Amino acid sequence: MSFMESDTTFQQAFDALQQDPGVVLFTALQWIPQRSSLKRLFTSHPAEYPVGGEKTVEISPGWLGTVIEDKKPFLAADLDALKEVFADSGLIQQLGCGAVINVPVLDPESNVVGVLALLDAEGKYTQQSVDTAVGLVNANQAQLIQAFEAHPTEVEVPESTEAPAKDTV
Repeated sequence: MSFMESDTTFQQAFDALQQDPGVVLFTALQWIPQRSSLKRLFTSHPAEYPVGGEKTVEISPGWLGTVIEDKKPFLAADLDALKEVFADSGLIQQLGCGAVINVPVLDPESNVVGVLALLDAEGKYTQQSVDTAVGLVNANQAQLIQAFEAHPTEVEVPESTEAPAKDTV
C-alpha cells in the first residue's frame, strides 16, 4: 500500500466516523514502540496538528496503560478528563472539542500498530460512541493495519555496499 492509498484509507475512516459517532478533529497516530511515541500520519487539521508530528512526553501513563498496554479504547467524555491526559487541551478546546475517543488498531498478533483519535464537543461521546468507533475499526481492520504499516517506523539501515560473496561449488 502506498502513502496515498494509506491516506485514502484514513480519510474513509474519518468520513465514516463523522457520520457516527461524530468527529470534529481526527488523527491517525502510528505507535512506534522503539521510541514509545505516537507519530501523526493523517489529520483533519493539518495547520494545528501537522502530519509527521510526534508525541512522546505528552503521553500520560494512564492513557498508555489503557490504549497501548491493555489494548483497549480510551474515553474522556468531558474537558476535565481530557485535561488529565492531554497536554494540548487548550488547543483542543479552541477547536471546539472537549471529549476524545482513542481506538487502538491491532495487527493479527495483537500488537498495537496505531491509534485513531476522535475528538468532538464536551459531553458528545458515551460508551455507545466508543462501541460504534470500535465497530468501525474492527470492520476495517485489515485496511487500517496496511495503512499504518505502509509507513516504516524506523529508518532502514542500508545494507553493505560490498559485492555479495560468490558461492563456491
